[in-house]
Amino acid sequence: MAGWLFVITLVIALVAVYRPFGDYLYRAISGNRDLRGERLIYRLVGVDARAEQTWGVYARSVLAFSAISILFLYLFLRVQDKLWLSLGFSAVPTHIAWNTAVSFVTNTNWQAYSGESTMGHLVQMAGLAVQNFVSAAVGIAVAVALVRGFAARRTATLGNFWVDLTRITLRVLLPACVLITLVFMIAGMVQNLSGGTDVTTLTGATQHITGGPVASQEAIKELGTNGGGFYNVNSAHPFENPTAWTNWLEIFLLLVIPFSLPRVFGRMVGQNRQGYAIVAVMAILAIASVALTVGFELHGAGTVPQAVGAAVEGKEVRFGVPDSATFAAATTLTSTGAVDSFHDSYTALGGMMPIVDMMLGEVAPGGTGSGLYGLLVLAVITVFVAGLMVGRTPEYLGKKIGAREMKLASLYFLVTPTLVLAGTAAAFATGNNRTALNVGPHGLSEVLYAFTSAGNNNGSAFAGITVNTPWWDTALGLVMLLGRFLPIVLVLALAGSLARQRPVPESEGTLPTHQPLFVGMVAGVTVVLVALTFLPALALGPLAEGLS
Repeated sequence: MAGWLFVITLVIALVAVYRPFGDYLYRAISGNRDLRGERLIYRLVGVDARAEQTWGVYARSVLAFSAISILFLYLFLRVQDKLWLSLGFSAVPTHIAWNTAVSFVTNTNWQAYSGESTMGHLVQMAGLAVQNFVSAAVGIAVAVALVRGFAARRTATLGNFWVDLTRITLRVLLPACVLITLVFMIAGMVQNLSGGTDVTTLTGATQHITGGPVASQEAIKELGTNGGGFYNVNSAHPFENPTAWTNWLEIFLLLVIPFSLPRVFGRMVGQNRQGYAIVAVMAILAIASVALTVGFELHGAGTVPQAVGAAVEGKEVRFGVPDSATFAAATTLTSTGAVDSFHDSYTALGGMMPIVDMMLGEVAPGGTGSGLYGLLVLAVITVFVAGLMVGRTPEYLGKKIGAREMKLASLYFLVTPTLVLAGTAAAFATGNNRTALNVGPHGLSEVLYAFTSAGNNNGSAFAGITVNTPWWDTALGLVMLLGRFLPIVLVLALAGSLARQRPVPESEGTLPTHQPLFVGMVAGVTVVLVALTFLPALALGPLAEGLS
């Protein structure tokens, strides 16, 4: 009962903030006035804040900014040993530096290292945490550009990427994280520049515990659906997640922006009911995932789980099974990847659910921005399928969904499954699957999870697999890179195509896209597409293990 109350209060809180926080996001993004600090940034960068960009220029701006960010972060990691606050740590090896730079710039935050024994404080603050802010802002900016494409009337422009990036960072992410950091510090999270403290454990041994700017990084880690932990055990560490109520707050934070962005969508297209329809799809898929994940872990098969009443292996005892399973579902339904339990220790079917959550495309509610634009692409596919069923020209929000739009939407959907399945196959073909802790179906699940996490820019792992080798770091880095930016380019191309259209008036044959029928259709299309794509792989991994 306590576990279900935990979930119910989360739902109530998200419903309560949907409208006010969504309206604040809308005003922050759509305002006509620039703040003094923003104008200064535009002058320093050489940006004309009033210049609108076509989808091609917008996409090139995203790619150029991200490429420079990867290069800067890679060099930062490689010279860490020569920097202030390095804590005596050596330079990060080339393959880990590549993997980490790509990981944080793509909002994946996959970590093939232990943070407290690898990264100095300056790298954590000026390198990793900075990318936590701007990579999250990039995702929101791309989502806003797509919404502008739906809302536009015969125009070639989608706004200005540099303006969107600056406003989202300075007006939304930064002030919110300052407040959240203060709350986390009050709760007991560490926030200092200490090199660490030697403590005596209960067994009489001595352990060195690294200090650092943990609370501030934890704030943007969750709010920006980043997930990179300061410590190796992530949100299971008491310095990152001290109490049950901070555990609740962390889950709330990683959900609040993705669940509020549909309100921005509704405001921008001038129909709030369209935002309600999109958030309803997100809610249906999210509630189903949480219920199944918690249910599988509370009723795990096996003598020991049944004897103790739940599958408690790998769970943080401070939080219990339901709260830990809720965190697992929320972090994989979004692109966060933070963990407060060991997913590799979940039951076979319980461990399958985080994989399925990511395979859905992380659209329930997804990452900051990426969840909204992913679900809108699925809505476009749904409208097209519905049009074929009744013999009508498909339309969505007054825009015709023609051959060009469907090609872009289809390519968007195919990118991630191709990367995930090809990467998994490559690992087995080259023998690199042998770094997995297990063999058989569970070993396949570990490899499949790794590439699913990288391809969907999630960053969590089963953790029963060694991935800090040159092959794994290179392969996962490439999958993260392509899995982030190929879909972004396709989304912006779709936005440009929609923006150039003249809106068509509704007719008797127009499918209402704000009613429960459409909500159910989008949810159904999402599940069916994933089932048709990934069911064979799931059947060989977690399903085979769970049914054995």
